[in-house]
Amino acid sequence: MLTFIKTDSTNKDFIYLVKFLDADLAIRDGNEHAFYQQFNKIDMLKHVVVAYIDGQPVGCGAIKEFEPASMEVKRMYVSPGYRGKGIATQLLLALENWAAGLGYAKCVLETGIRQPEAISLYLKNGYSITPNYGQYIGVENSVCFEKLVQ
Repeated sequence: MLTFIKTDSTNKDFIYLVKFLDADLAIRDGNEHAFYQQFNKIDMLKHVVVAYIDGQPVGCGAIKEFEPASMEVKRMYVSPGYRGKGIATQLLLALENWAAGLGYAKCVLETGIRQPEAISLYLKNGYSITPNYGQYIGVENSVCFEKLVQ
């Protein structure tokens, strides 16, 4: 049975899953990994969702304030053996609902062009591609998205 918990970045299961996410991204990002890694620190994340199947952690995601009306989606990951089951979509929806519940009107996010499954996930879930924002302006391998959540 799939369940979700709301927590923060001190959660041991979140930390465990992020290690696998970072290992995957190091391969995909190649020489650019250090650039992206500086924006993906997990200390101080107050809004984390961890997905479990029968008590085993299988996915995670987080949101953090980007602007007064926007939350940024961070650290989305589902373990390879559990992909294709709709878990990422449910995680994303949980994060969006949490952002809306906190009074935020929009979610933004960045992913890489070497993550086609992530791009598909966001497009399938109503996100629109936007000009790159913040630290991603001018970064050719970044794709930025946004979605109204309220």
